[in-house]
Amino acid sequence: MMGGPGGPPPDLANAEIVDYQPLEGDGKLRLKLKDGSIIEVRLEIMNILRAGNDANTGLPTYIVQSAPLVRLVECPKELRKTPLRPGAKEGKSIPGFG
Repeated sequence: MMGGPGGPPPDLANAEIVDYQPLEGDGKLRLKLKDGSIIEVRLEIMNILRAGNDANTGLPTYIVQSAPLVRLVECPKELRKTPLRPGAKEGKSIPGFG
């Protein structure tokens, strides 16, 4: 974890959790890859912390704890392989998000 350019990392000892609410959209991004696959990516926000103020600008410093969630929406048949585990059924959907 780094601070601003040339600055020290933020002090997390006194950081406090800040509540939030999304302003617009559902946060999903659909991407078409060069191999023809389509994936959906969403950033899951766990916490937002306010960790004091930047010494150079005086602006508040925020730390965002998050995890990317990736779901395969579709892929070309030529990229698919036979499942290695017995009992796996062709076309059986795997739960995703949204």
